[in-house]
Amino acid sequence: MSFFITFEGIEGCGKTTQLQLLAGRLERLGHRVIVTREPGGCPIADRIRNILLDADNRAIVPMTELLLYAAARVQHVSEVIVPSLKAGMIVLCDRFTDATIAYQGYGRGVEEKTIDRLNQLATGGIRPQLTLLLDCPPETGLSRAFSRINDTEGAREERFELESIQFHQRVRKGYLELAQREPKRFVVIDADRGINETEDAVAAAVFSRLALN
Repeated sequence: MSFFITFEGIEGCGKTTQLQLLAGRLERLGHRVIVTREPGGCPIADRIRNILLDADNRAIVPMTELLLYAAARVQHVSEVIVPSLKAGMIVLCDRFTDATIAYQGYGRGVEEKTIDRLNQLATGGIRPQLTLLLDCPPETGLSRAFSRINDTEGAREERFELESIQFHQRVRKGYLELAQREPKRFVVIDADRGINETEDAVAAAVFSRLALN
């Protein structure tokens, strides 16, 4: 059974952790699952990710940023998402097109019509069937994000974490407005609580949706 689920949210909302926990639950129930992410998910897109998230590249202007995300997405959709869905797998993706609207649109101020055109080109019309928005205050998310970064060896992917609190507030607002626009696709999860409570809420949302397919 193919199904496309995306996880969205501001920095430090816990979506990556919850995605992994959900993958484990689904696999234990016998589902074929692939876990992937944006930007990245395949070698070429991962190289673009390194450019986008490296804090040394803070001179990147919004349009360059947008185009790099689109380029990574084309490769990711072609190499990973479409083949996995055709193979009948459940695809769990850490961020997708909604992140571009929230970050480059609401966050950076790029016109949404421009973003929509690029998203359509980059995806070929592929859209998630379910999007889980893990919502928490930016102050909470950033505190978690910097704790994770400081505990991680290797490259520090912190270009976005270093943005102002106002930037992250705009991103959160964008996500919540997107969820209001598409209530049938989005489920908003309160991520300002414990991991286990959040995991149960995510599982309930996903299993109820899968039961309808």
